[in-house]
Amino acid sequence: MSFDQFATLFASSEATGDRSVRTTRGVPLLGHAQAGHDGYFDDAGFPTGEGWDRVDLPEASEGTYALEVAGRSMEPLYRDGDILVVSPSAQIRRGDRVVARTRQGEVMVKILQRRTAGSVELASINPDFPTRTFDPKDLEWIARVVWVSQ
Repeated sequence: MSFDQFATLFASSEATGDRSVRTTRGVPLLGHAQAGHDGYFDDAGFPTGEGWDRVDLPEASEGTYALEVAGRSMEPLYRDGDILVVSPSAQIRRGDRVVARTRQGEVMVKILQRRTAGSVELASINPDFPTRTFDPKDLEWIARVVWVSQ
C-alpha cells in the first residue's frame, strides 16, 4: 500500500473518535537530494519556500515535514524511496535518528550519538561512513525523525 493509504488507515476524527473517519493533514515532502539547496528551510529547520510536494499524515503537528530517501547512502536502515517524517519541534535525545543541516548547506540523516556544549557527534546509519563531530555553531539546525515509511 502507498504511504498515503497507510497514514490514513490510522487517522481518526478528534470530534467523534470514529476511526473510520479519516482526518489527515498535508505536510510538505521534499527529496533528500534537494534538501541541501537553499530556500527549502528556515533557520530553525522548518519547511519554507516553493518546490515542496505534499503527503497526508494523521494529526501531524505544525512544522512537520517529510523527506524522501534517494540513493543507497543510508542503507541498510533506510532504502531508496523510504519517506522520513521529521519534526523540528520534537525534543531530541541521545540515540535519536535526526536530520541535520550544516551552515554550509549539507543535509544529512544520522543518529545523535552525543551532544555537549562543545560538540555534536552524529553517527552514520550506513557503517561504511564514519561518525562526524561538529562544533554546535557549525550546525544550522537538527530535527528529529519521528516516523519512517518502509
